[in-house]
Amino acid sequence: MMNKNLDRNKLPKHVAIIMDGNGRWAAKNGLQRISGHDSGVKSVQEIVEEALDLNIPYLTLYAFSTDNWNRPQHEIGVLMNLLVKYLKSEFNKLIKNNIRLNTIGNISALPKLVQDEVKRVSEKTKNNEKMVLTIALSYGAREEIEDVVKKIALEVKNNTISIENVDQSIINRHLYTRNLPDVDLLIRTSGEQRLSNFLLWQIAYAELYFTKIYWPDFGKKDLHEALLNYQNRERRFGKTSEQINV
Repeated sequence: MMNKNLDRNKLPKHVAIIMDGNGRWAAKNGLQRISGHDSGVKSVQEIVEEALDLNIPYLTLYAFSTDNWNRPQHEIGVLMNLLVKYLKSEFNKLIKNNIRLNTIGNISALPKLVQDEVKRVSEKTKNNEKMVLTIALSYGAREEIEDVVKKIALEVKNNTISIENVDQSIINRHLYTRNLPDVDLLIRTSGEQRLSNFLLWQIAYAELYFTKIYWPDFGKKDLHEALLNYQNRERRFGKTSEQINV
């Protein structure tokens, strides 16, 4: 049931989530870290379904960062297997619910099995229109910006564009998120209050929401609280309150 105080007409268009705390949730419950990741998948399912019900058109989830490659190989293997398992199990739901799967990051760094499944589901859902579910895999914002700079520099070198014409719109067209709007609301679970190299360009004017709840415990009610908090803020984009409220 939706929080009665939520205004469906004032929901963010693009919600991004740093899904943090799987390992600490497992430790708190006397379980192996793997159990935390497994339970985290259930939260993904619930939040995707709720975002869909609320008609939020863009949902982006930080699933695996470039820094996560430094984790133990066994844990990385488990995460990759969980991703493939999720894509296979949720495929029919994505089709039925008109959800398009999108991925950002260095997908070529992923195991071939994961790459193949990502490509398969992305291709099969590319015409779906109700919601774009973006999963950030082997993603780092600094790496993304570095990649953008190199691509634009090469185009300038080849006289495809002139240096005078390089502006924010040109940069946006070279981002991994070129087909997505900027983030309106960024949520991070587990109590940590940092961005961890996630969508640094795209969150320039996003509202930031931090909760102490570990990701496996984050459900519909918690999403509603984040959205209600968002609705109670005044987004000024550099203007004054008087200008906004004219």
